[in-house]
Amino acid sequence: MNNLKKHIQWLAIGSFLFATCGKEVQQEPLCDGNTVPSAITNIQVENRKGYARINYKVPDDPNILYVLAEYTSGKAKTIETKVSYYVDSLLVNGFADTLQHEIKLYSVSRCGVRSQPITTTIKPLEAPIHDVFRSMKVENAFGGFRLTGDNATGANYGIIVLSPNQFKEYEIDNYKSVYLTTGEKTFLAKIRGMDTVKQRLGFFVQDRWGNASDTLFQDVTPIYETQFDKAKFKTYVLPGDAPQVTNGARLEYAWDNRLGWPYVSFTDQTAGGSGPHTITFDMGITAKLSLIWIRPFPELNPTQFYFLTTLKRFEIYGATAPTASGALDASWTLLSSFQITKPSGTAYGKDTDLDREVAAAGFNFEIPLNAPRVRYLRVRCLENWAGGTAQNINEITVYGDPR
Repeated sequence: MNNLKKHIQWLAIGSFLFATCGKEVQQEPLCDGNTVPSAITNIQVENRKGYARINYKVPDDPNILYVLAEYTSGKAKTIETKVSYYVDSLLVNGFADTLQHEIKLYSVSRCGVRSQPITTTIKPLEAPIHDVFRSMKVENAFGGFRLTGDNATGANYGIIVLSPNQFKEYEIDNYKSVYLTTGEKTFLAKIRGMDTVKQRLGFFVQDRWGNASDTLFQDVTPIYETQFDKAKFKTYVLPGDAPQVTNGARLEYAWDNRLGWPYVSFTDQTAGGSGPHTITFDMGITAKLSLIWIRPFPELNPTQFYFLTTLKRFEIYGATAPTASGALDASWTLLSSFQITKPSGTAYGKDTDLDREVAAAGFNFEIPLNAPRVRYLRVRCLENWAGGTAQNINEITVYGDPR
């Protein structure tokens, strides 16, 4: 046993010495701190919209670790761009003008020693923020305004809104400003919750370097919007409308401000047939619609909203004096077509917490501003989440201008 212990001890000592020797080898200097690396050569510039690509040749110098560009652009302080010595080009970004800009280029050693600077000049083309600005449109909308435009590069920009303060000085209004996410080639933003009085606002486009376009000042007059009185709603069943299921659901439960079973409009797939299922109701007033809010009924297995008869693809029609036949003839106007998508994109029957949170809050469906005034509404289900055409509406709310 004693011999075995000694053998193990010698093995441990030998392992320690071997590891120590390995560490000593790794601690040898990896670079020469006194050596200035060779500078890059053969520099060529390709000017682009708001940036430039600089091509070059990296010298055959084993001491070089990376190439560095140093410059200033827009409101930013000095910017440094680094690329590996394996790469023979780099991008210098963040320019909003078309002036000449000086770029200093260095090769940098493994010890952080810079070469002598090589200076080149770029002259970028007009930056994309100006294209976004020229495409931007501001339109009055219900309860606020709409911002639309093009963003061909899909870059991340801010549409900054300026509002006058109590001293009539314009300042950034973060509640109205819009931030475009990467990849958006067009944008549509709807700002709501504003008073229906005319006010002058400013709009400009800003990039991540702090560069800004010109500023557009425009008068905005939000269109009056209110929630319609559900006490005036009543059923208006027409020939061809799908019957409700017979175990408790009723059409009028769709606007009774109660959630859960049986307070739901729920059509019967078998009795209603395989074609699109339609329900019709009378709002009790003729009005210009702005928004329809629908909250679907959750199936309890466990709670799933994107399931069975929940609307997936559907149409909403409006009329002021519909024909008694129930046909979708000229007396009805297609207000819009809609589709509900699941945020998570998970498979059918597998709702996530986010899916349930979004659906439980209800879905907003905007009616086009040029839609006519109507009194009667029809919801026509083209496809539900089970692949059929039956539909359910746990609660519906309608907004617009009834005046």
